Amino acid sequence: MILNTGQRTDIPAFYSDWFANRLKEGFVCVRSPYNDSLVSRYRLDPRVVDAIGFCTKNPEPMFRYMDLLKEYGQYWFMTITPYGRDIEPNVRDKHELLKAFQKLSLLVGKHAVGWRYDPILITPKYDMAYHLRAFEKMASELAGYTETAVISFIDLYPKVRRNFPEAKEVEKEDRLYLGKRIIEIAAGYGMKVKPCAEGNELEAYGAECGGCMTIRDYEKAIGKKLDAPKRKGAREACACILSCDIGAYNTCMHLCRYCYANTDPAYVRRIHAMHDKTSPFLIGGYRENDTIHDVEQKSWISNQISLFDEDLALSGKENTGL
Repeated sequence: MILNTGQRTDIPAFYSDWFANRLKEGFVCVRSPYNDSLVSRYRLDPRVVDAIGFCTKNPEPMFRYMDLLKEYGQYWFMTITPYGRDIEPNVRDKHELLKAFQKLSLLVGKHAVGWRYDPILITPKYDMAYHLRAFEKMASELAGYTETAVISFIDLYPKVRRNFPEAKEVEKEDRLYLGKRIIEIAAGYGMKVKPCAEGNELEAYGAECGGCMTIRDYEKAIGKKLDAPKRKGAREACACILSCDIGAYNTCMHLCRYCYANTDPAYVRRIHAMHDKTSPFLIGGYRENDTIHDVEQKSWISNQISLFDEDLALSGKENTGL
């Protein structure tokens, strides 16, 4: 199976000590975001967890714990955008993050790390010319360290409208212009652009529009073929594997104004104060009325041998430096 960590919060950046403790103890508890008395308990065992998916703006706090991850397959997305603290109040200096990306790539392999340049938003300060300059500068720094660049345009979810009321949708004409130019720039630095939840409108310009965290991406990252079960409730145009996330909403202290996962900064700070790095839960602990479900887990690694598998095996050797 694949375990995700990054759809609700940034665990590497803010909760690396907690995650290391979970790996050491071998299990993690996750409250349902829809009914907080329902708890899913996952075993953190490499015999059943084939890969762990990370999505972070700062992987560096996890670097000291990479030995704990060596038995697991990994796929990392790292988000590096060109905004200042007016948009991303607590995100580290971008020059430091570019260096952290390079180090991460050397640790896990370029097939196992992708760059997210998203969401793209347009303001008088961050206009289209600014984005194209910033994207090219970053792409030049990341060339050779990844083969994937994911882009998306800002979505005005209710939480985004509350925290970023002046934000506006990017018009289709601007999306097509920026997308086309970004795809061209990325290709010049050896990267393929994958739009995230943007439909197929950039496919004609060379983008891969079938999803950005697909089984194929995980297979390339770990060098093994996965026989994954059919996904339930997934969008037809998206092949991403997004279930089994162990994070919690309203816990990311980057406090980015475009974030869909945070209600408001004051509430996030209150929730964050409840974090205990020794707890099985990211926030808080067991409660008297909890209903705990031990999730059925099994490996998806296929034992079938094919030419496809041989290609994946070569990818895995390149990733690990073997």
